[in-house]
Amino acid sequence: MDRRSFLRTSALGGSAAAATALAAPAYAQGKRTLTMVTTWGRGLAGVHDAAQRVADSITTMTDGQLTVDVKAAGELVGAFEVFDAVTAGQADMYHAADYYFTGQHPGYQYFTCAPFGMTSQELANWYYQDGGMELHDELGQIFGLKSFLGGNTGAQAGGWFRKEINGPEDFNGLKFRMPGMGGQALGKLGASIQNLPGSEVYQALASGAIDGTEWIGPWADEKAGFQEITKFYYTAGFHEPGAGLSVATNRDVFESLPMAHQKVIEIAASECHQWNLAQFLANNGAALQRLQAGGVQLMEFPASVWDAMGQAAKETLDEYMDDELFAKIRKSAEASMMSSSGWIQMSEGAYRNQRDRVLGG
Repeated sequence: MDRRSFLRTSALGGSAAAATALAAPAYAQGKRTLTMVTTWGRGLAGVHDAAQRVADSITTMTDGQLTVDVKAAGELVGAFEVFDAVTAGQADMYHAADYYFTGQHPGYQYFTCAPFGMTSQELANWYYQDGGMELHDELGQIFGLKSFLGGNTGAQAGGWFRKEINGPEDFNGLKFRMPGMGGQALGKLGASIQNLPGSEVYQALASGAIDGTEWIGPWADEKAGFQEITKFYYTAGFHEPGAGLSVATNRDVFESLPMAHQKVIEIAASECHQWNLAQFLANNGAALQRLQAGGVQLMEFPASVWDAMGQAAKETLDEYMDDELFAKIRKSAEASMMSSSGWIQMSEGAYRNQRDRVLGG
């Protein structure tokens, strides 16, 4: 039995009861409704917006012939159950950060962002021009998915802490929320890593269940209210320098759609990738000013911490290199990153340095 057949006929474990409540795609007078489950709590700034943007764009571009019904985390299945719900055919689509699913395959890390990996522009270069989209599709075929990038948060902050981080040793015993391989790398420094859905992070931080957390960046973090709990905010992180979000459709459902509607899903996801990145970046600056005015201390990790994080990240990624597809994805992503980053640094990087010098003067 192949993987797709197995997933279609398997139970969903703890999510089975919720998933079976999902209706099959609805048809009426040639119209069709698809159910999109998400890893986001309803109203989470930026990320839930992205899921809704994709859904609304699909409905608009098909003139209502294809409607997407967005379900927030917990409304039908739990945040981390959306992958299984879609691969098993119990839901039609998901919107998520694919690094939540590295347990299914480690290669999914690269379609969010690997630690010490690509910026948002470098991710777009790789995905749309250097083979990343094709590798996303190759990975999705294993699980019966058709996947596209469908959002981007830009560079994420290092996170919120109850105490200053003066050296790598300060992570030892720290209870910290960080998903994916970034969290695994931080665990090598002695941190106790927690993988919590976004909608549960505030309460965990407020109750002391965790000592610190990363989430996204100033705008989304301010909306989440973390500044009400702790005031040490590290503004640059190693774990997600350009985090992509993904839209994945059950492959059988996708292939049953007219080709025009298949293309609509692809275009809606791609448009949202750029729109969502602009949304985050346009809002982060003003939010950072408000946080600082409210007493938040903006911090930077010392060089010793960056060095330790870099070594831990490399060790973490190297541990998966015996997986042939992971190795293929990693080599492709890193080759594209190194190729495009050189010109970006010499052109845009040099220009921005001079612009800030001239205008600052």
